[in-house]
Amino acid sequence: MTRGAFVSADGLSVGYGRKITVNGVEFCVNGGEILTLIGPNGAGKSTILKTIAGYLRRLDGNIAIHGENTDKISVKKMAEKLSVVLTERIRPELMTCREVVETGRYPYTGGFGILTRKDKQIVSEAIKTVSMQDFADMDFNLVSDGQRQRVMLARAICQEPDILILDEPTSYLDVHHKIMFLEILRRLALEKQIAVIVSMHELDFAEKVSDYALCIKDGKVFLSGTPDKIFTKENIMELYDVTEELYDKYFR
Repeated sequence: MTRGAFVSADGLSVGYGRKITVNGVEFCVNGGEILTLIGPNGAGKSTILKTIAGYLRRLDGNIAIHGENTDKISVKKMAEKLSVVLTERIRPELMTCREVVETGRYPYTGGFGILTRKDKQIVSEAIKTVSMQDFADMDFNLVSDGQRQRVMLARAICQEPDILILDEPTSYLDVHHKIMFLEILRRLALEKQIAVIVSMHELDFAEKVSDYALCIKDGKVFLSGTPDKIFTKENIMELYDVTEELYDKYFR
């Protein structure tokens, strides 16, 4: 475990039940930094993220937040320190975008979920951060995919986390909304000094938004490092089993 890092993993093994799908994961991320997980479909990126978030039990190794093993952190404290945006599309009934964002304050509101003036101010600021003021009172199910994703990001921001975990957050978005979302994410990390861990398939965007990247393949970390080290022709060809001919055809 890395002392002082916002979130770190040491010898982490993840999977389902007793079956390990990815072994020996190690990283550390500080405030203002973005770590991107890349790799083929089914490599285990989502499993790693869900294990860091506490949705899945780790099978070996350690995960620490501010140097403290997550096993020793209560569920309530975890909800205050860490926010998660997963790929699953939620379908809340009869909720406005603002009401969806407000659910991000539940770790702080007590059993009745009553928002204080401060809570409402934090909600409004989060909505403004993702530029959704004009759509805040619309039915969540009636706005576009890009707007929904920004609402879910605002909901995560409302938790005032130190760490933000996102699983393929741009998968359903067009190029315009991908760029908008990643620009918001980059600004959020820097201005609020949040540690961000995100999985992505779009290599061109991943290269530009990352401070560090973790390549997952064949049940282990294939490579890790800064974008200039990771996003080379040779590495991408090997990571995704792409021939030089196909790489030159589609990546140039």
